Amino acid sequence: MTAHTSVRSLPEPEIKPLSVRSALVSKLLRNPSVVIGLIIVLVMLVIGLAAPLLANVDPIAIDPTARNRVPMAESSQRLDDGTRSTVVHLMGTDSLGRDVYSRVLYGARVSLLVGITVAVVSITLGLAIGLIAGYFPWLDMIVMRIMDGLMAIPAILLAIALVSLSSAGILTVIVAIIVPEIPRVVRLVRSVVLSARHEPYVEAAITVGTRTLPLLIRHILPNTIAPLIVQGTFICASAILVEAILSFLGIGIPPEIPTWGNIMAEGRQLFRLFPHNILFPGIFLGLTVLAINILGDGLRDVLDPKMEKRV
Repeated sequence: MTAHTSVRSLPEPEIKPLSVRSALVSKLLRNPSVVIGLIIVLVMLVIGLAAPLLANVDPIAIDPTARNRVPMAESSQRLDDGTRSTVVHLMGTDSLGRDVYSRVLYGARVSLLVGITVAVVSITLGLAIGLIAGYFPWLDMIVMRIMDGLMAIPAILLAIALVSLSSAGILTVIVAIIVPEIPRVVRLVRSVVLSARHEPYVEAAITVGTRTLPLLIRHILPNTIAPLIVQGTFICASAILVEAILSFLGIGIPPEIPTWGNIMAEGRQLFRLFPHNILFPGIFLGLTVLAINILGDGLRDVLDPKMEKRV
């Protein structure tokens, strides 16, 4: 007597493929350059946003009795109610008695605002101009000759000239830095468009009668996202550095607004006696620019298959 037993096969576990977005995030988190650069940039953003909470005194308050104090020095200030309070100047004071620590924290807000704004506006305008110039050959020569003319002038000299023609201010400095950055974005986008317009899927879309605007947005624009993200980080770092140079030269943001360049410009006359006026804002400036450049290098390694390397 034989017993027939039916063996029911267990269902195989369903394996869900890893989404492209999750794979990209995982790839970014495995890159040390992206992680280190992103952490430092986020710390600087938090410092800038939380400056009113972290600062110990008003960054523009002048105290003649506390001029040129060394780091960790104490000073006594009279409050509105008649009482006196002791303030510890963690980074010392400048020649006007202003607290360098508070000014450095508030300076992060201005520098990051300039860098992010310049990067976003430059990428937006450069993307639009580059798409048009790369797709329409009859406009390409006209646009690119204008861009070549702007690139022939050194960026810092062009920014100095634009600032000198108008009143000093944050908006003026932002516009002055954006103008020389746009041609670089235009050339990058144009090169991507020229290579993508001859791809089979683009030619197939043209054959079936796809209109120009949907064709640019759906088929060509996605090819520019990765290089533009990398380019945007370098533009942001360059804008922060140029703003500091303009402020250091005295032709950028007004001196009463605390920026890293203004703080260093204020302390350059007494640098040998009181180096802290340049040392601390210089550290913050150099660390921020370095972190953004490291972040850009890491993004390039991850987003560009030709530059990808094992870490």
